[in-house]
Amino acid sequence: MSSGGESPEIAAEQAYVDGLHTRLDTLRNEAVAALDATLASTGLTHQGLVERDLSAHELARRVAQLDAVESGLCFGRLDMAGTAVEKGGDEIGEVAGTRATANAETRYVGRLGLRADDGELTPLLIDWRAPAARPFYVATALHPDRVRRRRHIRSRGRRVIGIWDEDFSGGTSEVNGDAALLEALTAARTDRMSDIVPTIQAEQDEVIRAPHAGVLVVQGGPGTGKTAVALHRAAYLLYTRRERLARSGVLVVGPTATFLSYIGEVLPSLGETGVLLATVDRLFPGVTARRAEPAASAEIKGRLAMAEVLAAAVEDRERPPDEGCRLVLDRQPLTVPHEACARLVERTRQAGLRHNEAAPVFRGLFLDELVERVAARYGTDVLDGSPLLTGADLEVIREELAEDPEVLGAADALWPVLTPTALLAGLLGSRERLAAAAPGLTEAERAALHRPGAPAGWTAADVPLLDEAAELLGPVPPGGPDPAEVERAEAVRLAREALDVAYGSRGAEVENAEDAEELAAWDLVDAEALAERQAEVDVRTPAQRAAADRTWAFGHVVVDEAQELSPMAWRLVMRRCPSRSMTLVGDIAQAGSAGGAASWDEVLAPHVGDRWRLAELTVNYRLPAEVAEVAAGVLARIDPARRAPRAVRAAGERPWWRRAADASPAGLAAGAAELAAAARAARPAERVAVLVPRGLLAEARRAVAALDPGEDVGGGADGIVVLDPAEAKGLEFDAVLVVDPERMVTEGPRGLGDLYVALTRPTRRLGLLHPGAAPPAGLPGLAGLPGVAELPGVAREKDAAARP
Repeated sequence: MSSGGESPEIAAEQAYVDGLHTRLDTLRNEAVAALDATLASTGLTHQGLVERDLSAHELARRVAQLDAVESGLCFGRLDMAGTAVEKGGDEIGEVAGTRATANAETRYVGRLGLRADDGELTPLLIDWRAPAARPFYVATALHPDRVRRRRHIRSRGRRVIGIWDEDFSGGTSEVNGDAALLEALTAARTDRMSDIVPTIQAEQDEVIRAPHAGVLVVQGGPGTGKTAVALHRAAYLLYTRRERLARSGVLVVGPTATFLSYIGEVLPSLGETGVLLATVDRLFPGVTARRAEPAASAEIKGRLAMAEVLAAAVEDRERPPDEGCRLVLDRQPLTVPHEACARLVERTRQAGLRHNEAAPVFRGLFLDELVERVAARYGTDVLDGSPLLTGADLEVIREELAEDPEVLGAADALWPVLTPTALLAGLLGSRERLAAAAPGLTEAERAALHRPGAPAGWTAADVPLLDEAAELLGPVPPGGPDPAEVERAEAVRLAREALDVAYGSRGAEVENAEDAEELAAWDLVDAEALAERQAEVDVRTPAQRAAADRTWAFGHVVVDEAQELSPMAWRLVMRRCPSRSMTLVGDIAQAGSAGGAASWDEVLAPHVGDRWRLAELTVNYRLPAEVAEVAAGVLARIDPARRAPRAVRAAGERPWWRRAADASPAGLAAGAAELAAAARAARPAERVAVLVPRGLLAEARRAVAALDPGEDVGGGADGIVVLDPAEAKGLEFDAVLVVDPERMVTEGPRGLGDLYVALTRPTRRLGLLHPGAAPPAGLPGLAGLPGVAELPGVAREKDAAARP
């Protein structure tokens, strides 16, 4: 590695990087100027205003993209053996960043492609996703792919602060090219995941660039970078299939809101801002799952059998009462017997429509039945036996009945129009409806589902059921207030508020402007015109539109921690991607939910059969070898056939354990807080996580928060977070303290899986606080805690006695 401002090599690279930033600034300034000019356009026709809004939206997206790639713009250089220089590509696109001589070629690799404004659009920088950039990630000494030298360029802001070179020209089998990777792996963690564009490894690159079609499952143990790989694959697909995916969008599904916050900056840092990140429980527009739920009932709701339960619940709402339907028409009672009502229901079902879509069909049949019964009251002609009422008479009766509130109410009672929330609330709130719809569940299981009274909010496990209900019911048919008129009235209201905010006291003057010329002079519109413009040009990104539309079909879906999804959640996710273009990443050994998957076959067989591909990541980049040894002991207990990923580095520090003098919840919490505080004080720049069984979570958060009463983010003091294994899934920290590992196994939904997750979160150091006199069973490689003074509430153990 070369570093420091004195190096001629660094000075040369600095000069080139300065030129790249100058070009980036020029492009950004041009885009900002074009955006300002577009927004300042006045005196436009209605069509012109629509075109202005669309143009402004696209220019704003371009400015955001150019802003996003500012940090780490250029991170690599390839010195190639001489051949013709590749041409083609856009300013931000295909192949760029080559410099050629008679016998050699140099390619600079970065976050996007840049070309010079020299009339020939000379390439300056290759987008990392372009084919010409791939040797940067896959070239080796044995297979150099025409690469003579690969250079890693490290920057801070716009300043080059270091370079690492790998020389392939000698044909040796060993090349010292790990410096850039190791520096990235050992850097202090923050509360946001960073992209791995400068350090993508060959096996990761193969997954990122895998063919687009079908379902790709990426199996990888902790620390293999599967989450980063999945996100970079999404960015790669957006680059290679921009036209299609820009319209349909990409969905990234994560396990928790904390996890999504952690990964939320990765795709924007790669210039991709049109991707929707969501947990499964946020994929039903209009519903936010805020209510907690026992694991037992959540597991039942996640079973595939609940699809049949909901279908039966819909049929149950179509079942006529035993006494039939009783009405009073023209002050005379009229009864449609149960058998006749059942016949109408059966004929309606034969239409093959979803429940709500079939409501008009049932209403029509019900009216026909009533007309026939009313006509029967008038009898027949005594001479020839023909009905006394003619066709015209019957049509008049039908029209009158169709407007009779009692008739309409009776039809709605027999075949009610239902919303998903009404159906599910009615099912869970009634023991009788649960018994009718779920005879296959035990009485205890139905009792676990029963939720008497109005639901006090929805749970995460309810959301897939609501989505299933929506699929069974179909949209609400026309009737009552026109939905379009209601939507337009709301749009006008919002537009009026926007005018009030934008123009203050002048808003009324604008609203009352008398002619188009006066409005044009202001470049303003009244609320109705503004609402009309917004209705005609939807400038939301595909991600924003998709978030509000349950029926949106995404072009590609990424599911992280895919082993956690229940069968009902998979039905919801699969509906979001009818093309089945998906990247699923996870680790079966880390399954933490009771309804999670036991195998990928189990997950995918109901949806794609055996039409899916498996890619495995085998190298562990996160865990030091010392920590990986401890975790491997748990993995062997989970599945003896599974091989732990190979660790690429050692930290030089053995994981340790301590015996807690006080094994009560308060004592464990206090001991954990003090150990975490000591670790934090010793290394203030590091993030420390205290991972505890869920039953100890509240106590531990109080103890840690008490360390700094003014700071309580996620239950932790500054630099310290307190989580249970489910909340920690997918996250990483510099140092991790696992509290009461044996209780974590006995109380966790997935037992050893929860402990495995907890042990595999650290990038540097691992410690365990354990109430027993002997080390935790089945955890090899533990030592006592060296070099730390005795702490209150924690009994020091001798290293020799602490070894298992």
